[in-house]
Amino acid sequence: MATPTVRKLQLGHMLRHLREQAGLTQEEAGKVIEKPQAKFTELENGKRGIGVGDLKLLLDAYGVSDPELIEFMMDLRRNNHQRGNWTGYRAIHPDQFRQYVEMEQDADLVRTVESEVPPGLLQSESFIRALYAERPELNEDDIENGVQARLLRQRVLHRENPLQAEFVISESSLLRWYGGPEIMREQIDHMIKLSRLGNVQIQVLPFETRANVAALVGFRFVLLRIPSPGTAGPLEFAYIEGVDTNRYLDDKKAVATYGHLWSRLTAAALSPSASREFMAEVAKRYR
Repeated sequence: MATPTVRKLQLGHMLRHLREQAGLTQEEAGKVIEKPQAKFTELENGKRGIGVGDLKLLLDAYGVSDPELIEFMMDLRRNNHQRGNWTGYRAIHPDQFRQYVEMEQDADLVRTVESEVPPGLLQSESFIRALYAERPELNEDDIENGVQARLLRQRVLHRENPLQAEFVISESSLLRWYGGPEIMREQIDHMIKLSRLGNVQIQVLPFETRANVAALVGFRFVLLRIPSPGTAGPLEFAYIEGVDTNRYLDDKKAVATYGHLWSRLTAAALSPSASREFMAEVAKRYR
């Protein structure tokens, strides 16, 4: 079963699809349940829940009469108002990152661009510990919880239906020194091993890459695709992480822009096999 966050996103996605099929504007649909357009937009964006009565009114206004589709929509609504399970190790995740963790858990495809540090899903345990050791504000319990929470996230790569995870990383992410040569060598060897999994693809963008393309890797972003039952198709997001704020873009034009950027970077980066050879050569520097 999808996480509460994703179920709410799926419900909003499906409601938008049904509204558009019915030929109604957000303003017109909002009037059906006596909600201003701003709040109705939040509903379709998965940021606001909906009661059973209002959902029935909308489905009726959209001309939905199929009992199976009605029950499907009601099922999406159930429990999506609950908060995710943010206890134990998972509690260490900051509030602004928790939505991403739930989306990652339910995604079937994630494409990540990273320039300075190996992506979290690719980090070895010793490397994670070295990263957290650089943060003096954390105590030993915080560090341990952070390590275990990240390792828990990585299970998506090894589950029964594993996440398809694709990465473009800059050469600099292989050279930023954390924890000493042994840890760096282990981290690179760990990525080489992961890259041999059928569901993991890693491409390295070397320093020799043309400057106009290499500059693009400075924009750290993630593209996520989340399966959505029904006829609306998958949910697609671009996630952009800043210093103090995170953005989730679901506008088709914005997602397409980042998709084009991804295509340019993968075309310029080394192939997966050449990237393994490149990483192996870098690892030798730490021996």
